[in-house]
Amino acid sequence: MSALAVIVLAAGHGSRMRSETPKVLHKIAHLPMLGHCLRVARRLDAERLGVVIGAGGEKVRTALPALDERAEIAVQDPPQGTGDAVRQAMPLLDGFEGTVLVLYGDTPLLTEETLRRMTRRIEDGAGLVVLGFEPQDPGPYGRLITNEAGELQHIREAKDASPEELAVRLCNSGVMAFDSNYLASELPKLQNDNANEEYYLTDLAGLIREAGGRVLVETAPEDEVLGVNNRVELAEAERIFQDRRRRELMEAGVTMSDPRSVYLAYDTEIAPDCVIGQNVVFGPGVRLERGVEVKPFSHLEGAVMEEASAAGPFARLRQGTKLGPKSAIGNFVETKKAVLGEGVKAGHLTYLGDVEIGAGTNVGAGTITCNYDGYGKYKTTIGANCFIGSSTMLVAPVTIADGGFTGSGSVITRNVEADALGVARGKQRNIEGWAAAFRQKNGK
Repeated sequence: MSALAVIVLAAGHGSRMRSETPKVLHKIAHLPMLGHCLRVARRLDAERLGVVIGAGGEKVRTALPALDERAEIAVQDPPQGTGDAVRQAMPLLDGFEGTVLVLYGDTPLLTEETLRRMTRRIEDGAGLVVLGFEPQDPGPYGRLITNEAGELQHIREAKDASPEELAVRLCNSGVMAFDSNYLASELPKLQNDNANEEYYLTDLAGLIREAGGRVLVETAPEDEVLGVNNRVELAEAERIFQDRRRRELMEAGVTMSDPRSVYLAYDTEIAPDCVIGQNVVFGPGVRLERGVEVKPFSHLEGAVMEEASAAGPFARLRQGTKLGPKSAIGNFVETKKAVLGEGVKAGHLTYLGDVEIGAGTNVGAGTITCNYDGYGKYKTTIGANCFIGSSTMLVAPVTIADGGFTGSGSVITRNVEADALGVARGKQRNIEGWAAAFRQKNGK
């Protein structure tokens, strides 16, 4: 394989999004669209990675290190078309020889397989490969006119096409792969003698062909080359991503009771033999090991569930949660920075935050780790084979040693020694006749 460079064009303002957030930073599956482009570039092992932003692209510049710290920035100011945008990125390719892919920050659904097909054709000797697709409605798209050998002859805009050309269903996605030598030699020849006075990247097809290079077409499904320009298209891109990822997981051995009600993040990892119930939502940073069950109406983010553990229904696993093998949390249990050992059970109506719990411990209903005093967060440590009674308040920092118990309804503020029972509640007092007097006073 030859070396690969990727240039992502992300200079558009995206006015139709009607947002103060730059278009390419709007998210699909919890990741900005630009991040999806950069992820596929990483999977392709791109040697160089450039992002072209506009003059007002400071938010994109600020977000970029978190998306890919290797990405370098070029600035297009003023905007003068796609050809000019690539021209601004050329200094980032100084000394580079190989294949150059040009992607778009608002086209986030391209797959590694499609882009590899394009790059292989450059490696086989093509000067330019244009990615085409056949939409249900080709009307507004530029047509790709090819000869009998499949070589691209023209990219004809719809408004300039003849009736015969408009009958062609193969359309231009804008995504291109170049031989770096042809790109370097022909890009400076672009002219802006058109109504918009812009430099069009599509004009390179004719220039490269005139220079003796082969110009070919590769194809992809319509949903893969969807460009997002407004909120409706953003929602459609989200739907496509979710459908695609659900199918991938199910084909890999994951059971989903109602796939369309499950929402995945871009990085959700689910091993074979997991079972995902209805209406489960995954935020970023979730990994499920083999045999895990997530029951309906649960929400997970930043959490790891180890082999054969279970959560839900109506469970909330937040950042820093780790459920050990065969552990289980149940109805309306919320966890945050909670590390549960093997076989730990917390079945009902419980909050476990900033806590470490040893293997075999049972946490009773209504238990709360009181981890915040208004200024700082504090840790609770519960040992192995403990029994935490229902409605226990564990006021951190506090430790329950191995084998320790707490009495139901206790407010535990001091450490409980191994195999001891901690009880902290007021002594019950019954006042005879109080209820009758209360009812009489209130006329009942």
